[in-house]
Amino acid sequence: MSDPTPKSEDELAGTEQPFVAHLIELRDRLVRAMAGIGIAAAILAIFPGPAELYDLLAAPLVANLPAGATLIATSVISPFMVPLKILFMAAFLLALPVVLYQVWAFIAPGLYTHEKRLVMPLVISSTLLFFIGVAFCYFFVFGQVFKFIQSFAPKSITAAPDIEAYLGFVLSMFLAFGLAFEVPIAVVVLARLRVVTIEKLKDFRGYFVVLAFVIAAIVTPPDVVSQLALAIPMCLLYELGIWAAQIFIKHTQPPKEDAAT
Repeated sequence: MSDPTPKSEDELAGTEQPFVAHLIELRDRLVRAMAGIGIAAAILAIFPGPAELYDLLAAPLVANLPAGATLIATSVISPFMVPLKILFMAAFLLALPVVLYQVWAFIAPGLYTHEKRLVMPLVISSTLLFFIGVAFCYFFVFGQVFKFIQSFAPKSITAAPDIEAYLGFVLSMFLAFGLAFEVPIAVVVLARLRVVTIEKLKDFRGYFVVLAFVIAAIVTPPDVVSQLALAIPMCLLYELGIWAAQIFIKHTQPPKEDAAT
């Protein structure tokens, strides 16, 4: 006896493409993403320029150095290579919306409607949170950390940081704060994939506070300012993630789950 209930048609039926077509599209998307980065690099090379970009990046440290102290280059090619690295780093960040759009345009045709409602908000929000974490590190944390460190420096020592060492420090701090600000995304994804429930996330609050301070102690310099500046936002963002997960799960359910709900 046939089932009287009509089966819902798969919305992705008939959208399959040959493997070679996927490779061609992937190549085109990568070329467009690289072109976006190249254009951004060309614009930044003209204005403000690689040297000015490095001066901007070094401003929080220079502002807290003793009068007359400057950064130094211990390698012959450092004055050329370090600003160039910063130029391409800034170009990638400037072209990040273009890169993410190309990624989204490549995977979107293979997603269901409810999956598109899941992915696109996560891509946008994770990008914004990463930028907010980097900005928080640059505009607030660096100034406080360098001021705290210089307050402990003996008067007989003249600070002259190496530009390559400073670049490595800046990149590691940017990465640490950028990823730390992704905590709400991780919470939402874990809850949406049903790895953990909202109730379990709420019960894990106390453990996460301890975990946040342990992570902050590992990835930041050994000073209380940077550790608190990383751990406290992580705890607040964890609470934000729990709140966002409850709303996100409600609006990104598959059709069958919506009907059951």
